[in-house]
Amino acid sequence: MAEREAILPLRLEGVCFDAGGKRLIEDVSFGLRAGKRSVILGPNGAGKSLLLRLCHGLLSPSAGTISWAAPEGAGRAHRQAMVFQRPVLLRRSAAANVAYPLRLRGVPARERGARVEEALARAGLGAKSKQAARSLSGGEQQRLAMARAWVMAPEVLFLDEPTANLDPAATRAIETLIGDVHASGAKIVMTTHDLGQARRLADEILFLHRGRLLERAEAAAFFSKPRTAEASAFLKGDLAW
Repeated sequence: MAEREAILPLRLEGVCFDAGGKRLIEDVSFGLRAGKRSVILGPNGAGKSLLLRLCHGLLSPSAGTISWAAPEGAGRAHRQAMVFQRPVLLRRSAAANVAYPLRLRGVPARERGARVEEALARAGLGAKSKQAARSLSGGEQQRLAMARAWVMAPEVLFLDEPTANLDPAATRAIETLIGDVHASGAKIVMTTHDLGQARRLADEILFLHRGRLLERAEAAAFFSKPRTAEASAFLKGDLAW
């Protein structure tokens, strides 16, 4: 069987997004390739979550183009996944939540069981497979959402503020999972408001301000010597919307 074409790189060219008569994303262009963990930073209201949803295909741009390397008929939608700040879980057990996307893809029941068991174990939820998903703690629910995304072996995983409102222990567990998913070969693209987390996880930074991409740089370079006044002010905690 011929090896399937990779879906990356993802390219945005002159992307704009309008809502409520306002332009929220303005003329954004960049490309994302496999490998580096890409973290989108910026103040509240900068458009970080909007940009992530545009990349994932949940929103369509008002202008510009978003394109993947693989053609649309190559199962592209099933080869990327997204985990939200507040996970959307089914009123079913933890195991059933992880099994659901596999069942939709037509994965045989015997294979589903093994893959679900492995994903839950990786997320540290093996002992809670039969527990109702919505009765789990906030950190456990986010780990379950990560397991549900990971079980599909995505080539790209989008993460929108995955540790917002979690305590330090839960945050550490999610960051470990992110590292594991990255080590498995998936491209990580995430937003965060936590500069410490960005320093720990990012290989490169995309800095967004007022819907515009002002900087893209290796993480070490961005944190040591930002190129724009806005990024410098943001890192100092001085940048207001």
